[in-house]
Amino acid sequence: MQSNKMVYAFKTDTVWGFGVEPDNIEGIKKIYEIKKRDLKKPLILMSDSFEYLKKYIKEIPDYAYDLIEKYLPGGLTLIFEKSDLCSYEITSNSSTVGVRIPDSDDFRKLVSNIDGRVLATTSCNISNEPPVKNYKEALEKFSNVANVIEPIDDIENENLPSTVILCEKQGYKILRQGAVKF
Repeated sequence: MQSNKMVYAFKTDTVWGFGVEPDNIEGIKKIYEIKKRDLKKPLILMSDSFEYLKKYIKEIPDYAYDLIEKYLPGGLTLIFEKSDLCSYEITSNSSTVGVRIPDSDDFRKLVSNIDGRVLATTSCNISNEPPVKNYKEALEKFSNVANVIEPIDDIENENLPSTVILCEKQGYKILRQGAVKF
């Protein structure tokens, strides 16, 4: 997908998101600029298949495969120790990276046109404001700085963020309760 704007705004199964190819450091910096996001807050990587995300993860504990099988695609973000492929800009110099597979035809359609089928992402909003609710709002607020991808349908989601789980060798911890209930 080529455009003069390197950041995408798109609908997912939870909230609207911003995304850019993970090797596009300028684009990653642009997301932080658009959102007025604290540089200490990392982005997460999203794809339509866990196979494309594996290379960004250093080690995957066995129990994590059960979580992946049961809850993905869906509103769950899993945090793992990162591999060397994750840039400082994506992870905010953290040793971990979050990964997610949205259950969204809109996202699948977008990422199928991206080399590597992975985007570095965050919610589509200005930091500390609610994420946009629909295509019209995304266009109004962000069409001057992002490629706003028209959704297949513009039905509003519940706007619940993903549940976030830290996957460590000895087990997992829920860091944020969201769309997937534990």
